[in-house]
Amino acid sequence: MVRDRIEREMVLRHPVERVWAALTTAEGLSRWFGSVAEIDLRPGGRAYFRWDDLGQESVATVAVVEPPHRFAFRWGIMFLPEDDASRTLVEFTLAPVPEGTRLRLVESGFAQVSDDAARAAHQANSHGWNSELAELGAYLDAAG
Repeated sequence: MVRDRIEREMVLRHPVERVWAALTTAEGLSRWFGSVAEIDLRPGGRAYFRWDDLGQESVATVAVVEPPHRFAFRWGIMFLPEDDASRTLVEFTLAPVPEGTRLRLVESGFAQVSDDAARAAHQANSHGWNSELAELGAYLDAAG
């Protein structure tokens, strides 16, 4: 059975508004999520991400914008052809806590494709989110 979701939760020692900006602005995203990011922050808006070190890029569609607590986008499933209509939903939820901000990430929708494709994409994205979220924490900590 293929896992349909990736779930991560972490507490960042920064206010919700600061974490929100890191997740939803081109400047913030370009500091931790790939090398280059562009975003039209509205439902239906386009988001573009490029990872120069990996030679990869991705285009997403903004699904939810509820400042400063919930942001979500849909993007293609890794290893499938570019014109494949299958998409996962990546959702970030932010909540203030005494230590700063609790960030919850859920990426879902892998089970809509074949088991082999879902397994490979889930594994790659699971590893990718571990790395990207560590970079988010490091970026926020370095920026003060």
